[in-house]
Amino acid sequence: MAVLATTGITLPKNIASGLFAKALTGSAVAALSGAEPQQFGEVTHMTLTGAPRAEYVGEGANKAPTAATFGTKVATPHKVQVTMRFNEEVQWADDAYQLGILTTLADQGGLALARALDLGVFHGINPLTGAAVASIVVGDRIATTTNSVELVTATLLTPDTVIEAAAGLVIADGYIPDGIAFDPSYSWTVATARYVDGRKKYPELGYGSNITSFEGLKAFSSSTVSGLPEAADTKVKAIIGQWDLLRWGVQKKIPVELIKYGDPDGQGDLKRTNQIALRLEVVYGWAVMDLDGYAVVVDKVANV
Repeated sequence: MAVLATTGITLPKNIASGLFAKALTGSAVAALSGAEPQQFGEVTHMTLTGAPRAEYVGEGANKAPTAATFGTKVATPHKVQVTMRFNEEVQWADDAYQLGILTTLADQGGLALARALDLGVFHGINPLTGAAVASIVVGDRIATTTNSVELVTATLLTPDTVIEAAAGLVIADGYIPDGIAFDPSYSWTVATARYVDGRKKYPELGYGSNITSFEGLKAFSSSTVSGLPEAADTKVKAIIGQWDLLRWGVQKKIPVELIKYGDPDGQGDLKRTNQIALRLEVVYGWAVMDLDGYAVVVDKVANV
């Protein structure tokens, strides 16, 4: 049976699995904060806004009530899609050629979905237009945290001490930094920082492109931190925080749909233009439990 058959699309299991894995491994969010299973739709998380305190009780003494304050935080679903058009003649090609098309779709479409997760969680950006997504509230955009260290105005002169200052803001708010997302330009700056005698401070970082850890923190480098090239540069160079404060998951797995009729993307009727379209979609759901658990490094006031 042809991979792109006239009755529909049969996606080999190894391609389908690879597509979903690409959407995870290509994402800074996925690298720093593990996904959790989620039901479809809005998911409500219980939050403990006032921690309970234990009490020593004397023999025969009365027990006092334990004060604890609870709240809720809703993880909202956000659908992301990629639609690609092809000339309909690809349906007539042999299976090997069609499989190559699907492999390309898996690589590029999966990467697009991965970047969409980051851009939404960090900045609330629509990757296709670069504009803000109205349904992503400010409280669910990590880069809107008020904990910020500016490179231009900071008296700290070296990139590593600027990161220390950002970590200190997180710690001062009662959280423990456990991960950092770098913009590639800044991870390179940190990776190539040197002592006065010329020795590199962080030789283990190489050139900062494929880093997995920094100073005991999980680390990942992606241009989604700054928002480029999908949007205007937000000037965010690094995001450090306690990443389990981000609760996210895939609410609906990625399907691949073959579309042969109609105008699925506003580019004209498929039959008239002798085209078919392949579409893949995923529904992410996330909530940022407390923006105070994150801090950003910016090279000037961030445009977020």
